[in-house]
Amino acid sequence: MPRYKLTLEYDGGGLVGWQRQENGPSVQAHLEAAVERFCGERVTVHGAGRTDAGVHALGQTAHLDLVRDFAAEEVRGALNHHLRPAPIAVLAVERVADDFDARRSAKGRLYLYRILNRRAPLALERGRVWHVGPPLDGAAMQEAARHLLGRHDFTTFRDSLCQAKSPVKTLDRLEVERIGEEIRITAGARSFLHHQVRNMVGTLKLVGAGKWRPEDVARALAARDRRCGGPTAPAEGLYLVSVLY
Repeated sequence: MPRYKLTLEYDGGGLVGWQRQENGPSVQAHLEAAVERFCGERVTVHGAGRTDAGVHALGQTAHLDLVRDFAAEEVRGALNHHLRPAPIAVLAVERVADDFDARRSAKGRLYLYRILNRRAPLALERGRVWHVGPPLDGAAMQEAARHLLGRHDFTTFRDSLCQAKSPVKTLDRLEVERIGEEIRITAGARSFLHHQVRNMVGTLKLVGAGKWRPEDVARALAARDRRCGGPTAPAEGLYLVSVLY
């Protein structure tokens, strides 16, 4: 059976996340329905990451197997046609080896979190950024972010429902950059705990607002207790940028 790798973008607003669920439309369910309408095959589409409700993707990766052998461009065009009007686009399709697995073969994942830091309300970016009115100190947030780099027990930034076997992860990249009114936080690792990025962002926001000092983040990390961390940042500011293989 030919295996296909998909690269996707989607607007997570109005979706219950990647994973197929009974309580609303998901990215996985939309894709599987599009495949069935295209070629009549019922398949399972496997994603590289199970993004939550409201989380967006610029470069999510998935794979699927088909019985018939189609050209990659034909699969891309057909899926995009049958996905309408869902806010999902198949950017690329390629044939891959039978042992390729979108999740297990991944060597890294890159996320972006966007904060729009201004007093004025949102018009164009509603549902796509975290709107924070009071001024944030991006330099202090960057200083605090350095305490989280490397291999640590990230229990403080782990959701209580996380199913990972271990809270130990290696954070390869965590950068805070201000571009005008927008603060962009980029996080890179082989894999993340459930809500880890959003919990780290919520904590860094406390530093930016002057409620925490940068070294308080190190103490929170060392506590290995979710109650010692900051709040969970809203889903709408988070983007899965790319999956590395």
